[in-house]
Amino acid sequence: MKVGLVIVAILILLSGGVFAGQGLGYIPGSFMTGDRTWFWIGSGMIIIGVLVIVAAFRVARRGQSSV
Repeated sequence: MKVGLVIVAILILLSGGVFAGQGLGYIPGSFMTGDRTWFWIGSGMIIIGVLVIVAAFRVARRGQSSV
């Protein structure tokens, strides 16, 4: 379960980074380029990704201590 959550979190982090980069205009070629709304959406995705990674490690640690 931990590996699955970490993979999902990494995908969320990468997507959020792309969204934020496009929102700030660093990654051109999309309708999202230069639109600050996408920066904020990407920032939220990055925060969610970090929280999922923290949750994955807490669940894994809690599962190990009970064995």
